Amino acid sequence: MPKLEEILQAEVASEIDGILAEADKQAAALVSEAKSRAAARLAAYQKKLEAEVRTATQQAQSAAELAVSSARMQAKGEVMDLLRQKVLAALEKTSSQPGYGKILQALAEEALSVAGTAEAVIVTPPDREKLEEWAQRQGLELQTDPELRLGVRIVGRGGATVENTLLERLQRVWNTLGPGVAGLLWE
Repeated sequence: MPKLEEILQAEVASEIDGILAEADKQAAALVSEAKSRAAARLAAYQKKLEAEVRTATQQAQSAAELAVSSARMQAKGEVMDLLRQKVLAALEKTSSQPGYGKILQALAEEALSVAGTAEAVIVTPPDREKLEEWAQRQGLELQTDPELRLGVRIVGRGGATVENTLLERLQRVWNTLGPGVAGLLWE
């Protein structure tokens, strides 16, 4: 019987080896599937993380560009304000220049032509003597107003007034030419 026993043992061992081989095969398949799933999850997570990093980078870049743009706009506004202040300061100095009387007279004549008929011309007190002769030739009363700067005000019949000052002209010109000047400064 030893032979039968050996045969049975061999069959059992073969059966066990087959079961173990099948178990090893199934285990290898499960490990392979688990590795594949883990790799897929890892790849998906990595893609998601990369997308989040891209989005965060784009948002940060957009925020930085907005901040830079805002700072540039503010700086441009400050430069334009400074330029306007310098122009105003230069205009203020005009009143002490030798030809300022002729400028006042030209402003007065323009205002008079708009007003048509007039009773008086108003200037700032320091400019009174610069327009005295002109006012007399026009038959207009010469008055002063300390609030009026760099120009004249014509008072028409019935109280209508026409004001013509260098400051008003600057304001009109600035509104029209300011954007062009800004464009030239930042080309």
